[in-house]
Order: sequence, then C-alpha cells, then structure tokens
Amino acid sequence: MSNSVFQGVMLQLKETTDRVFGVIDTEGYVVSSTDVAFLGERWPEAVLKVSSAQDQLVAFGQKTFKPMYNSANYFEYAVFCTGDDELARAYCSMAYIALNNAKVFYEEKHDRGTFVKNIIMDNILPGDIYIRAKELHFAADAPRAVFLVRQLGHGDVATVDVLSGMFTDKLQDFVLSINETDIAVVKQVEPNTEAEDLEKIAVQIEETLKNELFVKTVIGIGTVAEHLRSLADAYKEAQTAIDVGKVFDTEKSIINYENLGIGRLIYQLPTTLCDIYLTEVFKKNSIDSLDQETLFTINKFFENNLNVSETSRKLFVHRNTLVYRLEKIKKLTGLDLRQFDHAIVFKVALMVRKYLSSREVR
Repeated sequence: MSNSVFQGVMLQLKETTDRVFGVIDTEGYVVSSTDVAFLGERWPEAVLKVSSAQDQLVAFGQKTFKPMYNSANYFEYAVFCTGDDELARAYCSMAYIALNNAKVFYEEKHDRGTFVKNIIMDNILPGDIYIRAKELHFAADAPRAVFLVRQLGHGDVATVDVLSGMFTDKLQDFVLSINETDIAVVKQVEPNTEAEDLEKIAVQIEETLKNELFVKTVIGIGTVAEHLRSLADAYKEAQTAIDVGKVFDTEKSIINYENLGIGRLIYQLPTTLCDIYLTEVFKKNSIDSLDQETLFTINKFFENNLNVSETSRKLFVHRNTLVYRLEKIKKLTGLDLRQFDHAIVFKVALMVRKYLSSREVR
C-alpha cells in the first residue's frame, strides 16, 4: 500500500497536538510520521511486542502502539504516539481510527478497481463475481456505462489522471488503463439513462482531453449494463463500436454501439459471403465500374432520403441532370435507386464493399 495514504492523515494529525504520530511496518521501519526525523528508523523490538497484542494498546520505549490487521487478520502495521500516559493512549486510539479508515478506503478503492477490470477483461468466473462483490460491499445490480477511450497516435500517460479528475466518485466510477492507448471508464449511471446522456458524457471526455492534453481520441460507448455480469458485454460493445466506426463512420469520434445499425451485422459477416453478395447484386457490371462522381451522387441521394429535388439542389445541378445520372446507374447495375427496395440493396452493397476494402488494408 502507498505510504502517501498514511502521510496525508499525518499532515492533519500534526495540527492537533505536539505529540509525534507515526506508523511502523512488519519489519519495524517507520514508514510515515508527523516528524520526518523518525522516517526510516527501525524498531524491531517494538514489532515483537505489538504483533502479539491482539488489537490492544501497547506501551514500549516511551511510546504507545496499536496494531493494524488486514482482512485475513494478519499484523500489517502499527500506529504509534509518543508518550505512555493516558493522554498518549487516547491520542493513539484516535490516530488508529483515522489511519485504519484511510487504509481500508485505499484498499477498497484499489481492490474494487482491480475487481471491475477483471470483470470487463473476462478474468473472473461468473460465479465469483457475486462472491467478490459481496466481500467488497459492491452493488451488483446498479446500472453502469462503459466508455472505451482510445488515444489516436501515441498515448499520454497523464490521460488516466485527467480522467480520474473528471470522475471523482472513486467508489462508484472507475478509470482503468487497458494498454498504451486504451482507457476504460466505467461509470455508475441513473436508471433509465438514455443514449443521448451517455454521448454527452463522451463529449465532455473528448473535449477535456483535447483542451488539457491536446490528445485526440475516438470513444466507443457500450449499452448500459444493468448488472455486474453484463459489464464484460458492455466493454466488448464499446470495442465493437470503435472497430465498426473505423469502417463505416470514419468521420465520427464518438460511436455508440446502439447506433451502429446494419454496419454491425455486416462487420460480423465472413468475407466470402460478402463477395457472393456483391456478385449477386451486380450481375451486369461490378460496383467498381462506377466512377467517383457517380458514387458521390449516389451517397448524396441516400443522405437526402431519395428525394430527387433536394439532392439536385444540394449538388447544384438541374433536376433532369440528376434523373439522367440515376437512369445511367440503373442501366449499369440494374437497380433503380428511386425505388426503396432497390435503394436498400444498393446501400447495403456499398457498405459491404467498404467493409471488404477495410479487410484488405489489414
């Protein structure tokens, strides 16, 4: 455990009395103290006296000690206060309460973080989740959202600290370093939290990292996990959102799994099946026979919901010019994009082609 946790309490104790407080470890070393001159001293005889005290106050060497035990009931540290009078005993007892609470809080926070990381990484058996959650007094059925923050380019080591500063409820929210570029944020949310609410949080994450560290990110959002056992699925969904977004939504920096639509289904198809689909759809000519201008026209037509007048206005062309282009596409492919069914087939084909292109790059 970090000795800085004890030292933070020591700074507060130093203001209360002129007595010296401190903590020794199992080897007798003073690891924390209100008087820095004590740091590093070793009192092995004190350890022998204190370790067998069974949670009782012990006077030794003009100091009063009280042992601290871990959850397995093993001696770990001892608190001390200078003096062996009644006042020293009272001071030592109060210091013990403050220091032990700090120790428990630190360990719970650390263990909870490790516990959550093990869940999302599938490093814990489903049956053990319930047992561990009970041990850590962890609410198993609280709704939680998972955000996967992927830094583009080289990762900044300060990113975890910045995100930890955003999510300050250390018992409910967790910022977990996954690898050099990926950080998972697991946040407890209110029941019935909508996708729009999660996207607002993602926007705050993106803007904070961009403004404070000049770090560019892409953020995947999983569906809200209603139970701890669903966290791993939510994390995988956030990963999938980023992976699918790289193929079909290259301009987006925040991708919600719920909004992936048909792209998610295409991404899971075998490439051989995709090749067969394109061959069946484009019997007359390959989709590669369409030039860039024609493809641009098609995409604009889709963006404007198959509305000829609106698309021609956006393209700055006469309506008849657009109709001519659509007729040309029909002759080349056999698909009339003005018909909804044909448009759907063509839209899926474009996405399948995009998916196959991304696989070739890999």
